[in-house]
Amino acid sequence: MISVEALRTRSFRNLADQELRLGEGVTLLWGRNGAGKTNLLEALYAALSGRSCRTRSERETIAFGQPFARAEVTVAAEGERREFTFFCGRSEGRRHLLNGSPAPPEAAAQRPSLAVFMPDRLALVKGPPAARRSHLDGFAAAMWPARAEARRRYARALAQRNALIARVRAGAARSDSLGAWDRELAAAGVELVRAREAAVGALAERFATAADELGLAEASLRYLPRSDAPDADALARELEERREADLARGYTTYGPHLDELALESAGRSLRRYGSQGQQRTALLALLFAERDALVDERRVPPLMLLDDVTSELDPERRELLCERLLRGGGQALITATDRSHLPESCPRLELAVRDGRALGSLEGEVEAA
Repeated sequence: MISVEALRTRSFRNLADQELRLGEGVTLLWGRNGAGKTNLLEALYAALSGRSCRTRSERETIAFGQPFARAEVTVAAEGERREFTFFCGRSEGRRHLLNGSPAPPEAAAQRPSLAVFMPDRLALVKGPPAARRSHLDGFAAAMWPARAEARRRYARALAQRNALIARVRAGAARSDSLGAWDRELAAAGVELVRAREAAVGALAERFATAADELGLAEASLRYLPRSDAPDADALARELEERREADLARGYTTYGPHLDELALESAGRSLRRYGSQGQQRTALLALLFAERDALVDERRVPPLMLLDDVTSELDPERRELLCERLLRGGGQALITATDRSHLPESCPRLELAVRDGRALGSLEGEVEAA
């Protein structure tokens, strides 16, 4: 079992320099709007992943008048502790460390996967397909770690093929030299498509069930690959057939990097036709579907970071939310403006957040850094 024990922040947005201990199950962070609840979730995410879940400009995480922002997390696994650190300086840039050294790509396997619900993350439902593809690939990697390399292989091959296309257009290479990269891209692409198909197969029914419980009827999850090629040879031929179009445009215009993950209700795209409430419900249902799949597969449950998730749920659905959080173990952090937004039936550690500082409420322990 992998669990997050503590978070330490320094000069991170409006947060006080502090250390807070997390509960083994549900931790409730409650307080007024602007108190720093969402910033605590962001700091935790940043320390574990090396990037913000709210902005592409990590310098925004630096508190006003400070030279840097820092967030550290202690992760415990099988008696061993690891320290994940996010650092962003105004002059030094962003760094992600594991035990004081640059975190390698495989560091993600040494921490829980992350499931994030917050307004900024609604782009996963209503934004462009790239975010959904990346999210689906991340779930597939958490579900089947051996398949994680497929996405990296595909990304490398795609970058090399696009670079060669640029050289051909510049007259520095022949167009038939693209054949080798067609085959490399196709081999990785077919493997990536199969991983995505398996991931959606594991999620579709669970997604529909979770969405229905949360009030979104007739929800469905579909993977829409750009190619129906049955194997790498067939996909390589499709790439070759489109080579002239790629050379005309200057990049690879066909392949799994253009696939779509469709979230729908009653057969209609939630991206195009869903209300804000429906999109919120779909995002939450997707996160719970992934959590259920990982638990059923005996994988480490994701760390659930749920920002203001209860505000639009009625009492009955708040109870269902708690039941799902308690099912299968794992940790969850939930923010709310009022502690009563989380039903009393849900055991939790409570931390009141005021002026950027988390204060122990019930059994919480908070100490200055």
